[in-house]
Amino acid sequence: MEPQVYIFVSVAVVSAISLVGVLALALNKHLLHRAMVVLVSFAAGSLLAAAFLDLIPEAAELVDLDVLMPAALAGIVTFFIIERILHWHHFHAEENDIHPFTYLNLIGDGLHNFMDGIAIAASYLVSVPVGIATTIAVIAHEIPQEISDFSVLVYGGLGRKKALLFNFGSALTAFFGAAIVLVFQNMENSAVLGQLAGFAAGGLIYIATADLVPEIHKEHRLKKVLAQMVAFGLGIALIWFIIGTFE
Repeated sequence: MEPQVYIFVSVAVVSAISLVGVLALALNKHLLHRAMVVLVSFAAGSLLAAAFLDLIPEAAELVDLDVLMPAALAGIVTFFIIERILHWHHFHAEENDIHPFTYLNLIGDGLHNFMDGIAIAASYLVSVPVGIATTIAVIAHEIPQEISDFSVLVYGGLGRKKALLFNFGSALTAFFGAAIVLVFQNMENSAVLGQLAGFAAGGLIYIATADLVPEIHKEHRLKKVLAQMVAFGLGIALIWFIIGTFE
């Protein structure tokens, strides 16, 4: 199967799963709110595993470290700048100026999904196992992220139907990110692929450490803290299993 097929199927699945997660929130808000603590921890573990166990090692086979490390750093810096410019943070629904923030959240979510498309496409161009592992990691963080974004839109004054429509529309920007990466595929340049993989790894590291881990630390109840630790480990273990199975 051609990499392009894997890429666009994976992006479509990610977008669809995000919509399913938001629909689930509309049906059972309290249940998913309680599960959010575990979902965020699982997402953080899987994102870090995808970056450190998949993307960076594979990229290191394509480019030297003096090229790979700046590319990864560029990914971290790019995600940081996007969040700072838009004043947008994952999993923070309470804002003082909520109505303008609603639209900023849509823009930020669209840009973030655009980056997800880049990460997925770049991963598949490295290898199919890396692409599958990255897709799973993206799905793991996409569900709680989209649930949170939907909550922001509703809290900001949008009706549930309009919030669902807008939120799903922002998820579709991942296709544009994937399409841009495919332009580089025609260059057949391993250095470009290595840099893209490094950039994608930096983006995943930023999401996990800057957005998800701080949310995890807000929980202080012992049972939920233990559940977080287990979920975090399961996220890492799942990606590790995917690597071993498909390699």
